[in-house]
Amino acid sequence: MKGIIRILIISMALLVIFSGCNSIEIADKESVEVVVEHNVQLVDNQSVEDPLDEEPQIDKITILAVGDIMFHMPQVKGAKTNDTYDFSNSFKYVKKHIENSDLALANFETVVAGNHRGFSGFPRFNSPTETVKALKDAGFDVISTANNHSIDQGVDGIISTIDSINDYGLESIGTYKDQQRAGLIKEINNIRLGLLSYTYGLNGLESLLPSNKSYMVNLIDEELIKNDINELDDKVDLTIVFIHWGNEYQKHPSSYQVELGDKMIEWGADIILGSHPHVIQEARIINYEDEDKYIIYSMGNFLSNQRKSNTDNHYTEDGVMVLLNIEKDEKATIKDVEYIPTWIYRYSNGNSFAHEILPVEEALNTNNYKEVEDRLKKSMEDTLTTLNMKDTL
Repeated sequence: MKGIIRILIISMALLVIFSGCNSIEIADKESVEVVVEHNVQLVDNQSVEDPLDEEPQIDKITILAVGDIMFHMPQVKGAKTNDTYDFSNSFKYVKKHIENSDLALANFETVVAGNHRGFSGFPRFNSPTETVKALKDAGFDVISTANNHSIDQGVDGIISTIDSINDYGLESIGTYKDQQRAGLIKEINNIRLGLLSYTYGLNGLESLLPSNKSYMVNLIDEELIKNDINELDDKVDLTIVFIHWGNEYQKHPSSYQVELGDKMIEWGADIILGSHPHVIQEARIINYEDEDKYIIYSMGNFLSNQRKSNTDNHYTEDGVMVLLNIEKDEKATIKDVEYIPTWIYRYSNGNSFAHEILPVEEALNTNNYKEVEDRLKKSMEDTLTTLNMKDTL
């Protein structure tokens, strides 16, 4: 199986051409050979290249995004060392993919309110600050913190989480310490990206957020989202929205997700990255006003202790790394999208469990996971089916 599944986004008609039994490529409907004459002018007996022959400068970047990163108590217990916590083991097999991207994004679905408070998992999370260190060491750059667990440890938890993220040299979107909330703008290789993040709610704990501090968590509000996107419009080349929405454990997006997604595209969003359902949902490429936009309704769980054994849903073990290749000459465009399916491997580690995120195809190409080979194959099949790419198997 090819290591990365790719969708080529081309403005003209597309034709799927299968190459081998495990790969997919998309090519132009007609193959056109373009011949460019090489114009040379003679000036003072010297040949000078015609300036028109110079190829335009094309700037390129890659954006990698993943879904829910959660730390339940079995994960915390499994990461305990003598006097601290080490979560690096969970990311060791995906680190190379994260580090190799120009901008890596993730949904951090927990709170780090301080180790002195003690730790807790669902329903009100408080995770070791070392979880943030693990994200930094893995190669992430920007963390979305707007989700239904943002207020689990009150206002102090929001502030401590933002401070911890900043202390480790990362940036956050979706929660704020003061009223100067705004979209985050990142410029990479001459491409300016605007990043926004919102959540549908706070698990009924909205009362823990005083009315005069409502700015601290970006709740989904259509007028707010529309205004934020418009505010970024003339400042960035592309706008990316992280959105925490939908129904948990449902494999298909709700009508509300589809409707709101379409609205955000109309308002000017270019890339929409969904989280919260804890399972992978479908992705779409939407051509709006002759420009290709991208939306994935849910990227599934990148890391958690949710499994078939405790949720009665094996899809919670599946995730996907979404790799967007961006190019800019006169305008920035989504050139293509690649998918790297992942699976959360949990195994006994003495008196606790270890959790590793496995790139599925890479794991299947080794002999290290024979005992879970069938589950890896099933995970791959489920992910590709959801992404409408089952024929690549």
